[in-house]
Amino acid sequence: MWDPAVYRRFGAERSRPFFDLAARVGAERPRAVTDLGCGPGELTLTLAERWPGCRLTGVDSSPEMIGKALAHGGPARFEVGDVRDWLPGPDIDVLITNATLQWVPEHRELLARWARELPAGAWLAMQVPGNFGAPSHVLLREAGRRHGVSDVLREAPVDDPAGYAALLTSAGAEVDAWETTYLHLLDASGPEHPVLRWMEGTALRPVKAALDENAWQSFRADLARELSGAYPATGAYVAFPFRRVFVVARTAR
Repeated sequence: MWDPAVYRRFGAERSRPFFDLAARVGAERPRAVTDLGCGPGELTLTLAERWPGCRLTGVDSSPEMIGKALAHGGPARFEVGDVRDWLPGPDIDVLITNATLQWVPEHRELLARWARELPAGAWLAMQVPGNFGAPSHVLLREAGRRHGVSDVLREAPVDDPAGYAALLTSAGAEVDAWETTYLHLLDASGPEHPVLRWMEGTALRPVKAALDENAWQSFRADLARELSGAYPATGAYVAFPFRRVFVVARTAR
């Protein structure tokens, strides 16, 4: 559900949680590493620098994203695939999925299954946005009701760290779970509100797909007005707090 152009526009802000997540994975010499929801592949390739001897694979549901990933070349294999269909092979020692599972309603069942099916001592690391109660998303849902598209918006598709910890410890894993709120200082010098531009890359995509062009422009203008009040510019920047939920689990050894 990414817009590749917007992905790169906020590349630094989007990449930091990936590095914070991967840093907590304690694998030393994994045989195979898979990145589910790899996007355009730049972050996946950094894993080859950390684990140069591994067989590295990136999987994403977007052919456009995989096309961009393949264009990088490098030591990773990239393929189109649905995370719901992915099955861990016997040598997958590290599974990373960053900012992907919030789009998968049944991701809790997938996590529990992966924890059971990954090899003994394997690492499972995930990060999902936890900002669905933030003003940005509250205003988005309110605008969705006004414009008749509330059916494509989600209330709270992710758990808190404790919920994921309970799920994965029940599957026999050792768990490290936490949350972080990043304060993004978004450039306010452009003609449009920067939080709106941020949301166009992810949360607004289902809305845009559900509306014709005139209705989309009306929705967009309505939400922009609301966001301007919730996230006022201070000097040259708009402060945009963004909560994320992290889990690193190791399967039973």
